[in-house]
Amino acid sequence: VQLVESGGGLVQPGGSLRLSCTASGFTSNSYAMSWFRQAPGKEREGVSCISITGRNTNYADGVKGRFTISRDNAKNTVYLQMNSLKPEDTAVYYCAARRRTWGCGYEYDYRGQGTQVTVSS
Repeated sequence: VQLVESGGGLVQPGGSLRLSCTASGFTSNSYAMSWFRQAPGKEREGVSCISITGRNTNYADGVKGRFTISRDNAKNTVYLQMNSLKPEDTAVYYCAARRRTWGCGYEYDYRGQGTQVTVSS
């Protein structure tokens, strides 16, 4: 079972990045998916989650209107489109999977290794 994130990097304030997370070893369309982040010295923060079908999503207040989560079950992949990035978005971003039949949240059964996002001029 593996979740592999990609797409992180260094971006200037106001820029955009798209994170991807590809699952292998399990069928992701039975799992709600989420993204969370952790900055140095700070607690883990749930960023966004998406239900199995993609109909239900949730966003942290600080990213609403700027981030968009989506999924492609045929590709076992979940995405996080991040626009209008701010320095305070700097963190390691992790994707996670939780087996559930409806809705989404930030608990998980599996978690990736993370990808660094740095927003700086």
